[in-house]
Amino acid sequence: MKLALLPWVLLLLATIPGQGPRPTAGAQESCSLRCGDQNGTCSCHPTCSGLGTCCPDFRDFCLEVSPYSGSMMGGKDFVVQHFKWFGPTEGVICRFKESIQILGHVDSLGQVHCISPLLYETGRIPFTISMDNGRSFLRAGTWLAAHPNKVSQSEKGQLMNETRWQYYGTPGTTTGNLSLTWDTSVLPTQTVAIELWGYEETGMPYSGNWTAKWSYLYSLATDAPNSGFFTFTPEPALATYQSWRVGALRITSSKHYGGEKDVLAIWTNEHALAWHLGDDFRKDSVSWARAQCLDWEKLEDELPDFLKELPDCPCNLVQARADTGRFFTDYGCDTEQNNTCTYHPGAVHCVRSVQASPRYAAGQQCCYRKDGSQVLTADSIGGSTPDRGHDWGAPPYRTPPRVPTLSHWLYDVISFYYCCLWAPECSRYMQRRPSSDCRTYRPPRLASVFGDPHFVTFDGTNFTFNGRGEYVLLEGEADGKDLRVQARAEPATMTNGSQARGTGLTAVVVQEDNSDVVEVRLAGGSGVLEVLLNSEVLSFAEQSWMDLKGLFLSVAGEDKVSIMLSSGAGLEVSIQGPFLSVAVLLPEKFQDHTRGLLGTLNNNPADDFTLQSGKVLPANASAQALFQFGAEWAVHNSSSLFTYDSWSLVHNFLYRPKHDPTFMPLFSDEIVLSPDQAEEVAKLCGDDHFCKFDVVATGSLSMGNATRAAHQMYRERLQSLQPVVSCGWLAAPSNGHKEDFKYLMGSTIRFRCESGYSLAGAETSTCQADGTWSAPTPQCQLGRSYTVLLSIIFGGLALVALVTVIYMLLHRRKSHMNLWSSHP
Repeated sequence: MKLALLPWVLLLLATIPGQGPRPTAGAQESCSLRCGDQNGTCSCHPTCSGLGTCCPDFRDFCLEVSPYSGSMMGGKDFVVQHFKWFGPTEGVICRFKESIQILGHVDSLGQVHCISPLLYETGRIPFTISMDNGRSFLRAGTWLAAHPNKVSQSEKGQLMNETRWQYYGTPGTTTGNLSLTWDTSVLPTQTVAIELWGYEETGMPYSGNWTAKWSYLYSLATDAPNSGFFTFTPEPALATYQSWRVGALRITSSKHYGGEKDVLAIWTNEHALAWHLGDDFRKDSVSWARAQCLDWEKLEDELPDFLKELPDCPCNLVQARADTGRFFTDYGCDTEQNNTCTYHPGAVHCVRSVQASPRYAAGQQCCYRKDGSQVLTADSIGGSTPDRGHDWGAPPYRTPPRVPTLSHWLYDVISFYYCCLWAPECSRYMQRRPSSDCRTYRPPRLASVFGDPHFVTFDGTNFTFNGRGEYVLLEGEADGKDLRVQARAEPATMTNGSQARGTGLTAVVVQEDNSDVVEVRLAGGSGVLEVLLNSEVLSFAEQSWMDLKGLFLSVAGEDKVSIMLSSGAGLEVSIQGPFLSVAVLLPEKFQDHTRGLLGTLNNNPADDFTLQSGKVLPANASAQALFQFGAEWAVHNSSSLFTYDSWSLVHNFLYRPKHDPTFMPLFSDEIVLSPDQAEEVAKLCGDDHFCKFDVVATGSLSMGNATRAAHQMYRERLQSLQPVVSCGWLAAPSNGHKEDFKYLMGSTIRFRCESGYSLAGAETSTCQADGTWSAPTPQCQLGRSYTVLLSIIFGGLALVALVTVIYMLLHRRKSHMNLWSSHP
């Protein structure tokens, strides 16, 4: 059967510019220098494994490695899988990004090893391998460089009591030892060297000569036992090294010379190098830090204002956690991980803007209290602070301030140490890193697909379309970028094993402009999500977060994938029952620029049933008419983003029409329930008509229950994303304070004055529905309270005196009258 269909499949694939393979049989050619190529008599494309069309040497030239990821700091050994080398070699060279060359080796089992290099970026890094000392690089693979804070703790050296390291030399921490631990199994050596490396960015800021550089400074030990523990008493470094304030320790074999690059090594976290600073710091750390803070302040005032291009923060915690296209949990302050939020006392959860700002690569941070309200720097040292350097960096990463975590340390973190932690000058820092309130924040618009499948559009229209095929969920445009989201629907199976008259989503695929293509699908009926990147199946065994081209990807367990796109759009794909559930979030800039099954985002539900021709079906269209509406949004082979890496997919979706005209679903007007069925369904579903429909269409109560749960999740998320009115920050009066820090509609702030001052103005102010405060901040006036008190006292005395005088006069007059009346 495969051979009979093969010519037809090849002819069809030849017309498709997308992700599909070009399967052939009798493969004889080589994959040398052809990885990813679909042409020729055999394939070197990732889909060839499932189709059985790979060249015989596919695994020898298109490499898989283990482990496949490590810190961007480098120094990790990885092994090429499925490939053994027993022939002579003049030298193994591993070349990363066509420019960084590292010496590899072949072990006694014939396995080829490489060491990951020190990089200044995260993401998938292409590499090639030469087995002839660099004359040819015929083999290719990909290495995943991860943010240092997203790799396991076992991969890093641990600074014991890290806070003490970063405060050493300040009052109370000028004596004693510092200690370091590491996993000895990572370094197969008897003795180790422990080195200090410093990080700096030099050149004119925001110019072409602004460069980032790690430098080897000096060694703390050169021949220490590889015991997994090292302790020492810090001494001030030579003046030559005093200019480095941010750095990390590297542990490596003693056989290497000091500072030798790209060797097997363990790195600690980057940190503030208080412990190596000079005697001037140790004698008076506050004065030293104050001087550094003032220098930073002067530099900041000369640099461009990055605050204007940052997104506003969500107004409350539920909004922040629901807006997953634009904001993601800050690993340093995560309520689910019970973090202490060290840099943000008073907060329980912070989020960061996913994407760096377009021009300056800056980042937004938003922190929230337990009650969900924002923590602002204008009110608290624990307030959220925007970043000149986004903590996660931004392409083209190596250019400052775009280096992940390190640019952030130089421009935002070490200055916080100078001004706030080592010196009492935090007001200077907060003035230049003010929290964003949410006055201009607009929640994203939400659409969803779940169950059999049921659609809720961006404008709130809901309908059911249970076709069998591949369909356009969304085509949109914003910032000059085209967004495409497609979905595949397949029939459900009845409890008796027969095919149901209902379908559900089994795959969703997305691409924005020229970004990577990400497909999320159910893996062969196993009930487990499978994620494909440009047709290649991804593993999340080591990393649950990936920085990819034009997007970020995050997985939670085995049942949920989040995709965050550069436009701020977001997708969440999860398993609900036997099918996928999809939530799509679009920021306001997509208004009037969407089409597809998820409708036209324009606040007008009446035109959500717009056909590709532009014709609009009425809002009360029949189920049969809506079925034809859905069929018109079938994907064309020429625009399909899907991967067809099995013969089942080729036969059922690539070769057949994208919408199966032979599949006749159950329509809502065909539903008939017996009294017993009606009672059972009502008990499960309540008033959820989607749940009722799915029970009947599939014959499964569990399917109906999954649909009910997915529908409820949609409604809860929609509620979380409702707009909230903010009146903006309101100042406390000088020489007084305010008794609340909430600035949303309905919040009331009460003002008080310090002792010796009295309030002039309203005692309270309430945030009104129009976004204004009911009263401005009052004034606290000096001495007015004493004046009023004295006025009351003397006024009272004067009144008493007046009453006394009147009484005496009246009494005297009465006496005279009595005397006159006694005479004849």
